[in-house]
Amino acid sequence: MKHVISVRQFEDKKFIEDIFAEAARLKGLSPSEYPKSLQNKVVATLFYEPSTRTRLSFETATLKLGGQVISTENAGETSSNVKGETLEDTIRTINGYADAIVLRHPALGSAELAARYSAVPIVNAGDGGGDHPTQALLDLFTILECKKDVNDLKIGLVGDLMNGRAIHSLAELLGLYKPEIYCIAPPSLQLPANYLDGFRKNAIDFKQLDTWESVIDELDVIYIPRVQKERFDSLEEYEKFRDSFIVNAEAMKRIKKDAIIMSPLPRVTEIAPEIDNDPRAVYFEQARNGLYVRMALLQALFV
Repeated sequence: MKHVISVRQFEDKKFIEDIFAEAARLKGLSPSEYPKSLQNKVVATLFYEPSTRTRLSFETATLKLGGQVISTENAGETSSNVKGETLEDTIRTINGYADAIVLRHPALGSAELAARYSAVPIVNAGDGGGDHPTQALLDLFTILECKKDVNDLKIGLVGDLMNGRAIHSLAELLGLYKPEIYCIAPPSLQLPANYLDGFRKNAIDFKQLDTWESVIDELDVIYIPRVQKERFDSLEEYEKFRDSFIVNAEAMKRIKKDAIIMSPLPRVTEIAPEIDNDPRAVYFEQARNGLYVRMALLQALFV
């Protein structure tokens, strides 16, 4: 594996199973037992958009595996991008400093572009509203950890399905399995047609709904990202949709006792803090799993 650009490159379930087996093994180790498989390696985290979980988990994964980190969190304003440097030139420059580059960029397709100009591995940490492959992998890992299997699960993708790159990547990755998918969103925020075409291609049963009233008590997994304010043309339009779906104590009364509530985080209003201690709320464990999945992926790039 040269780069991690899109979930579309993970067509081999055996590869995913191997990554997950290693992530589970690493999760079971004490910090002193972690292999130093990235010793003498430098990983650059180059982020043109804000991040907490993705950037810090990649940096922590590198450090725990014995590697070193060079980092910029706000490259759009603090790098030579301000002077007009192209992404291609930035990547070619950082090639001289790092053994891998973890890139987040607002432009769709930016990771693929970077990979064309990079002699070292590029890991896509989010390219605009496009792809977020490592998030999808940790999401799938969490589902399997909690539910043991994906086949035949009723999975609700809820809220902003148009703009959420985590949702887009997870939708594609679920194509390797046979769940029932419920796309629950206002019509203008529904999942783009190409992902629905992917469901059809993979013979996955799916429904599009603009309310969850008829299915909330049937879902095994509820995956609810925030409505992405930065992707809207106006504040008025964002405010119109921000509170379309909210998981709160009242909603939890209707949700199955063994269901799980997931989110790529950060949350805004779509998940009420009052449910945080409910065992069905797994989003913080989901974020923690990102460390181990990314440790396993970094190893796969170098070993």
